[in-house]
Amino acid sequence: MDGTILVADDDRTIRTVLTQALTRAGCKVHATSSLTTLMRWVGEGKGDLVISDVMMPDGNGLEMLPKIGEERPGLPVIVISAQNTIMTAIQAAEAEAYDYLPKPFDLPDLMKRAARALDTRRRAPAQTRATVSGGVEENDDLPLVGRTPQMQALYRLVARVMNADLAVLITGESGTGKSLIARAIHDFSDRRTLPFVIANAADLEGVDGPSTLVARAKGGSILFDEVSDLDLDAQGRIVRLLDGFGDTAPRVMATSQTDLMSRMEGGEFRQDLFYRLGGVSLAVPSLRERVDDIPLLTEHFLARADRDITPTRQLADDAMDLIRAYSWPGNVRQLENTIRRLVVTSPEEVITRAEVEAVLGNQPEIEPLVGGGDGEKLSASVAKHLRRYFDLHGGVLPPPGLYTRILREVELPLIEIALDATGGNQAKCADLLGINRNTLRKKITDLDIRVTRRRKLM
Repeated sequence: MDGTILVADDDRTIRTVLTQALTRAGCKVHATSSLTTLMRWVGEGKGDLVISDVMMPDGNGLEMLPKIGEERPGLPVIVISAQNTIMTAIQAAEAEAYDYLPKPFDLPDLMKRAARALDTRRRAPAQTRATVSGGVEENDDLPLVGRTPQMQALYRLVARVMNADLAVLITGESGTGKSLIARAIHDFSDRRTLPFVIANAADLEGVDGPSTLVARAKGGSILFDEVSDLDLDAQGRIVRLLDGFGDTAPRVMATSQTDLMSRMEGGEFRQDLFYRLGGVSLAVPSLRERVDDIPLLTEHFLARADRDITPTRQLADDAMDLIRAYSWPGNVRQLENTIRRLVVTSPEEVITRAEVEAVLGNQPEIEPLVGGGDGEKLSASVAKHLRRYFDLHGGVLPPPGLYTRILREVELPLIEIALDATGGNQAKCADLLGINRNTLRKKITDLDIRVTRRRKLM
């Protein structure tokens, strides 16, 4: 890797680390804590790549991107930021940053991206970059924050598809923020000044229903929220609606908390609609899949409560441990409501573990994932059995094939219990497990599971 790299960050440690790493890789580095100095270097023609923080003492790095594009068309800029929100990723994409990385970043990953940026600049001729006009103010209340890899990958994908004309299908559990993702795509797209319409089954009824819906959208965006809840007749109306779109058609987005593929295979969702909606699929992770974001979200909701409800509140360390360990079946929405309740009911500035236990004790939970108290995580229980299994072999390794045997031991009771809970309905069982129905059938055969179909009173 060779070239001159301009680094702008107000954190001396980050400047030092990047300077040392990039210099060892063969690059020449100019580092500064000032955007003014960075822009002077850019104006003097220095640098083949810029790596810049967003929040600097003398300005906002994102606001400098259009100016850098004017001064040096084709000069790539990698944005790094501790503001781990979807807004930062989208704004970086809008301002045509070459790449965006959240802090704390993985140094080898940043080095790879820097190498690609330098290589791209060497191979591609300079092109005039489009500057951003207009824009949407960041909504501080939007709880789409997260620094985990799952959320950062989602942010980047949203930034890439926001101005595409493809339909977008957003999947995820209830409370994960699917409709917020859809709204963000609209608000930061070229259609931001046009209407954002959330459609329901009633909007599709009657002869004029679909045409009225399109007229309301005026070329903006239409969101079919929880499209899997619509019956086959309403689904057919959507298909005919989409097929009749003209040149000024609105953008179509849909959300679903169920596996549409499984519903389609079970005859509960139209195949033609499935493929029309699946231009781009975005999967929003559950809160259980991004545990490291829980403290970040908690602080966000505490700050919001401080602004809207009461004086400053904070969680005791052991209270935060319990918040992290809880399973959160209602995801971000449940976490927000819980924090609001704790803030209102806690008499002291510091919220204790006992107060958290009292609130969570009245809420539903996913037993295997709950930690703390007398409960035990499923992983801990399995670990005990596995250690005992190894100990029983007296220091000699167990027979080969352990991985398959263990998975079979877990799969068998899981599928049997899931089938029992769904009354033997394989379509519902597959949906519950989150697997394809054909996959479930194969596992039932391989594991020699007897299926009894009956009505389940629940």
